[in-house]
Amino acid sequence: MWDCRKEAQKAQKDMNEKQIFELCDIVRETSFALHSYHRHGHLEKVYENGLTHRLRKHGIKIEQQIPLSVHDEDGTVLGEYFADLLVENVLIVELKAVRSITPEHTAQLLGYLRSSQKEHGLLINFGSPRLQIKKYALSEK
Repeated sequence: MWDCRKEAQKAQKDMNEKQIFELCDIVRETSFALHSYHRHGHLEKVYENGLTHRLRKHGIKIEQQIPLSVHDEDGTVLGEYFADLLVENVLIVELKAVRSITPEHTAQLLGYLRSSQKEHGLLINFGSPRLQIKKYALSEK
């Protein structure tokens, strides 16, 4: 199982806010180029593979389907889910191929951020005629 707490702390020390926002810009630009070429209508996995391929060509470290555990306050594991993409170990990217982003999609990404202790996430929808991208950031408590 991926130890997200140790990895998150190390990555956040290694990358400052400006670098994270620059990384988000690269992911957004790459997503736009992918959507411009393939348009909407494919399965989510096609966009996941395409974005992964293109970001790796840019020399960006990216992992697909990262397992994350949800813990109760006493540490008990309540469940597990898989984040679509983890970029440079600091940015969670949740991909959709739906007509429109819903509040449930936003809640899903925010849950992933809380469980992984990551501060930054992108929700990207390739399923509509116009690419939809939303950036989310959790503040430290």
